Amino acid sequence: MTGSVVDGEDLVQDTLLEALTSAPAEPARLRAWAFRTAHNRAIDRWRSYDRRMREPVDATGGAADVRPRADDLLAREEALRTALSRFVALPPLQRSCVILKDVLDLSLDDIAGLLETTVSAVQAALHRGRRTLRDQPADAEPTISPALARYAALFNARDWEGIRSMLADDVRLDVVDRFTKRGRGEVAGYFGKYARLTDWVMEPKLVDGHEILVVSRGGVPSHLVALTFEGPRVATIRDYFHVPYLLGEARLALVTPRS
Repeated sequence: MTGSVVDGEDLVQDTLLEALTSAPAEPARLRAWAFRTAHNRAIDRWRSYDRRMREPVDATGGAADVRPRADDLLAREEALRTALSRFVALPPLQRSCVILKDVLDLSLDDIAGLLETTVSAVQAALHRGRRTLRDQPADAEPTISPALARYAALFNARDWEGIRSMLADDVRLDVVDRFTKRGRGEVAGYFGKYARLTDWVMEPKLVDGHEILVVSRGGVPSHLVALTFEGPRVATIRDYFHVPYLLGEARLALVTPRS
């Protein structure tokens, strides 16, 4: 739903935290509650991004001219071959319907119930989403941003002062499942664990179309680190050292940094 296993993991953790205090007591309601909570958090995240949204989140459109497709199986096979990052091109309702139908193989009635809309609206969104995915141009040659490439190069050169100089004043660090820190002064000490050992190496790659750093130790991939930037400055660091299974779930592709 988010277009990235990394972003998806964040939403799952947020949903589980909310479940500790707000989940319904009846087991029969838990699955639907968990899905709606995660789905609504994904919608909130999309609204906060400065991304193209070609129709409102709650738009359903007319379905009078849309009939159930006879080639659902073919559509599902196409969806399963589609990179997660390509789903991001779809507006939220279309994205939800395509993933729920063609990837997770839910019925139209179940999808309508989970999204709290009508079957005809699901059919319309499914039709438009499939058409948009089919019409998408071939992906351009992937590249890595200069800022991420520079961060990795400084890390591999053990230039910790150089890395610290890239940090924004209000940089946020999240060592997932452990702790968070805020501000350059607090975050500066984070690099100590890497500085104490000489065999850590960072390599910029793409995971589901998103830039990320793959951290290896002794030549063996260990975990992921995700950065966001404000211009050349590092705005956030998310270190997944304690969530190593993300590395196994991610699809990695070597890329060439831009010059």
